[in-house]
Amino acid sequence: MLVRVVKMQFDINFIDEFRILFTDVKPKISNFEGCLSVQLLQHENELSTWFTISKWRSADDLENYRKSDLFIKTWAKVKPNFAAKAEAWSLLEQ
Repeated sequence: MLVRVVKMQFDINFIDEFRILFTDVKPKISNFEGCLSVQLLQHENELSTWFTISKWRSADDLENYRKSDLFIKTWAKVKPNFAAKAEAWSLLEQ
């Protein structure tokens, strides 16, 4: 199983819109083939810093998602609102 952690720092004015957007896309991501779970976390003290943690059956499943229209369209809405470059890690669950 592959765990994908993505750290995102947003312009503070985008936070409410991001919450709405993620609420809309979360079930779509969760239902994407190979996705086992996805969750959104907000930093305790830095309110503009968010993390997604998703679990995937395989790296190929994650890559298929990253090439999908769902990801491409969502990322196009999110990326312009970053306050810093997103960071991501793919980890193997032991």
